Amino acid sequence: MSGRGAAQKAFRMEEMTSKYALEMIGISKSFPGVRALNNVTLRVRPGTVHALMGENGAGKSTLMKCLFGIYKMDEGTIILNNKERQFASTADAMNAGVSMIHQELSNVPKRSVAQNLWLGREPLNHLHLIDHKKMLEDTRKLLEGLNFNINPTATMGNLSISQQQGCEIARAVSYDATIIVMDEPTSSLTENEVDHLFSIVNNLRETGVAIIYISHKMEEIFQIADEVTVMRDGNYIGTYPITEIDNNKLIALMVGRDNTERFPQVHSHIGEVVLDVQNLTASNPRSFKNISFKLHKGEILGIGGLVGAQRTELVEAVFGIRGISEGAITVKGKQLNKLTPQNAIKAGIGLITEDRRGSGIFPLLNVTTNTTIASLGNYLNQIGLLRHGDLYANAEKYNKQLRTKTPTMQTLTQNLSGGNQQKVILSRWLMTLPDILIMDEPTRGIDVGAKFEIYTIMAELAAEGKAIIMVSSEMPELMGMSHRVIVLCNGRLTGVLEKDKIEQEAIMRLATQF
Repeated sequence: MSGRGAAQKAFRMEEMTSKYALEMIGISKSFPGVRALNNVTLRVRPGTVHALMGENGAGKSTLMKCLFGIYKMDEGTIILNNKERQFASTADAMNAGVSMIHQELSNVPKRSVAQNLWLGREPLNHLHLIDHKKMLEDTRKLLEGLNFNINPTATMGNLSISQQQGCEIARAVSYDATIIVMDEPTSSLTENEVDHLFSIVNNLRETGVAIIYISHKMEEIFQIADEVTVMRDGNYIGTYPITEIDNNKLIALMVGRDNTERFPQVHSHIGEVVLDVQNLTASNPRSFKNISFKLHKGEILGIGGLVGAQRTELVEAVFGIRGISEGAITVKGKQLNKLTPQNAIKAGIGLITEDRRGSGIFPLLNVTTNTTIASLGNYLNQIGLLRHGDLYANAEKYNKQLRTKTPTMQTLTQNLSGGNQQKVILSRWLMTLPDILIMDEPTRGIDVGAKFEIYTIMAELAAEGKAIIMVSSEMPELMGMSHRVIVLCNGRLTGVLEKDKIEQEAIMRLATQF
């Protein structure tokens, strides 16, 4: 019997016995001026994958923080394995068998993989000193058991984002948890790695582990989940067997309206070439080689490929972050002789990075500062002082134009939803008056409603004549938003697909060509 078939059989058995691994009943939580949760219920059966769905701001994270003891709930009951519980801290929750894989990576970059996995609970020898040999051996067994090809002695900060995500999964599994919360576990993974993750999920499910799965990727929910609970505006909307709900109904329940169109129509005139990349080769011999492509005014050019294809490395080189050994970049007929981010910005190029938290926003700075930080030089008066009035007015103008939802412009950016953080970053680059926008995974970790808003903004910018490069690991996004798609594999350009040829099979064939 397949993993999926065995899981469904286990799910039917649990359904008959009506037992739950976790019950959160009547959970309410308020903050000053905001009722974040209003009588929310979540019941999760053992040996099942239970999707928790809702737009950013629906209350999913608050509910999980109540479970983990990060927030103290105002009302409600938590029952774990038939015993009423309320955890005072995350350590209490983990010791009770509740673990979580966070969307935002929470590792220590300068420490090894093994040190990260066992941080705070390192094995000790008879002298009560850390037993490094046992820690390395336990890490190796854990990673091998999950089929992760990761060196336990490697420095965490030197790993790719997908490998770091794998370590987060391994750490959660290491607690022998009966409940594992997975918050956007595939946000950094491409399709082949998602398949690997799903095989791990199926194995965990077959051993009786209950998994709460939070994702904004609709295809994943219907592929992996047994049941789905929907939240909206802090309220419980309902719980449904995955077999009794479809994509359109799920979206309607999440956003409170029908949303049959996943992608807006991109009505733009494709004009002259604004970016010409010729024979670009990275200075790192293990990176991309001999890449050539053109980008036109009003065009959305998608870049596809699997992890390791060097997509991010390529666009970061175009922006001047990474060195090149050969090749030329021409912007609007003028060759860039010295590739630096400063010169790229002067040439009219903006870059929205892949890792919003790590290299995009400044979380402890407010919305105004995050928006203006790349264009301060454009707002200096004759004696070199900032024209604060114009600066602040334009920061507010661009955020209003992009419909950024923020209490005030002085709100800390970390307190905004992922979609609104992305809009702040986009506002930042629009203030530099770019002709070319590079968007690396522009909707990573963003809910379905906010995704459509980002797509709409992209379509509007293309219609205004902006040229956009979009790196994406999501096939529907590449197919739905791109005028053309170039595909990389192992640092080589393997093909270019025109609009009428952009199909999943064609992209995957090119992505696995070498």
